[in-house]
Amino acid sequence: MAEDAILGFLQTNDEIADSHQFAAGIGVDHTELENVIKRLSGFEIVEAKDFKKDNYLLSEEGKLYALEGSPEVNFFSAVPVEGISLANLKAKLDPKVFSIGSSWAKKNGWIEIAKGFVTRKVENVEDKVKDLLKTIEEGKVVDGNDVADLSKRKLIVKQTWRGYTLRKGSKYVSKRKKAATDLTREHLQRGDWKDIEFKEYNLNAQGQPIQIGYLQPLLEVREEIQNIFLQMGFEEMPTNNFVESSFWNFDALFQPQQHPARDSHDTFFLKAPATTRCLPDDYVESVKRVHESGGHGSKGYGYDWKREEAEKNLLRTHTTAVSTRMLYKLAQQITPKTPFMPKRYYSIDRVFRNEAVDRTHLAEFHQIEGLICDHGLTLGDLIGVLEDFFARLGMSKLRFKPAYNPYTEPSMEIFSYHEGLKKWVEVGNSGMFRPEMLLPMGLPKDVNVIAWGLSLERPTMILYGIDNIRDLFGPKVDFNLIKSNPLCRLGLQ
Repeated sequence: MAEDAILGFLQTNDEIADSHQFAAGIGVDHTELENVIKRLSGFEIVEAKDFKKDNYLLSEEGKLYALEGSPEVNFFSAVPVEGISLANLKAKLDPKVFSIGSSWAKKNGWIEIAKGFVTRKVENVEDKVKDLLKTIEEGKVVDGNDVADLSKRKLIVKQTWRGYTLRKGSKYVSKRKKAATDLTREHLQRGDWKDIEFKEYNLNAQGQPIQIGYLQPLLEVREEIQNIFLQMGFEEMPTNNFVESSFWNFDALFQPQQHPARDSHDTFFLKAPATTRCLPDDYVESVKRVHESGGHGSKGYGYDWKREEAEKNLLRTHTTAVSTRMLYKLAQQITPKTPFMPKRYYSIDRVFRNEAVDRTHLAEFHQIEGLICDHGLTLGDLIGVLEDFFARLGMSKLRFKPAYNPYTEPSMEIFSYHEGLKKWVEVGNSGMFRPEMLLPMGLPKDVNVIAWGLSLERPTMILYGIDNIRDLFGPKVDFNLIKSNPLCRLGLQ
């Protein structure tokens, strides 16, 4: 119906000036007419130009004023020629009419209020607001300044209409033939395929998007960093144990049992199973001894070390617990026939902290850790390895600041210059494992371990321009971010 109406009208007329008026005239919804216009335009049967037209409708308050008059005129009309007390006038009028009307009547200079008494300053007034609202209600045009004033008072609401102007297209016909989309067996049997008009193939049209999986940005950056470690000759450590004992997470690292990090406010402790029984007794005794009375050039912490505290299970707070296990395992492999073998280890996996969640912190995140175990390593070796590692990440400007860690000495914070922020930003922590940690394991005295760590989330947020960690990891991640994220390209050398 709508298609025939358009083609029939254009057969005897030059154009359809307004599709909204045309739709109302033939009794169809404009949305239905719009679909027909797009179809005819696609076949070049009509030429359609869209336009936007602003229309104003009365708000509920505006409809009331158009019917009963504006509050300022009603207020003025309620004031007798001789005047009236403000209290009596307030009792006489509707509260809204009194409140709004008094303000506008006074602003217009129609009344005077002095010492609780209201008097007229003019004899008569016109209800311009009511007249303007009725004019708009009738669909007529009013002055732009008047429209602005009524809009400020929220008496009218702007509504934007999108319509079309239609003319005959280059392939105009008064009656469109339905083009066939496919050549069928029936067409061939009847022989009518010679007279049928077939729809042209749009070879530029895109096909349906292929449903494929997408890599999360964290996984992309993780893979790139993993490749860097492999290029540098590192071996990955097994990080499958999210649950760890306090012994491997804290005590074996020469971290005292009264350290604040071991408090429940910072660490997630397990209720079931609450403790572990699988600890190497000889090594536990060595760790206990170095905590209580020192050794290997150390005084220790001088307190009563408790095994039951070390046996408490928790969600690991750092992957250094894995490093501790690997170094202990390495030390146990040393025999008179099997000498010590230098190792390079790395890990990238989740850790858990009892922290308040905000834009930059989550209760679980990913830690990147690397360590080298070899004879005679020094702080200079650590700095050299860090410069090589971070240069491959695209961070060539580094600074190091002395820091404190219970299990490393010396310790250094790592800063890199951020070109976008134009300032130095902390990117990681590093140090040399203390003898109190290494020697109880059974490693040779001349073997040192240099190590460093950083989070996976921080470089990922910088690379992808994300300023809220909850948009990167967790239930609030937008799947469109994952689908549209670009390739991860770190500054590899």
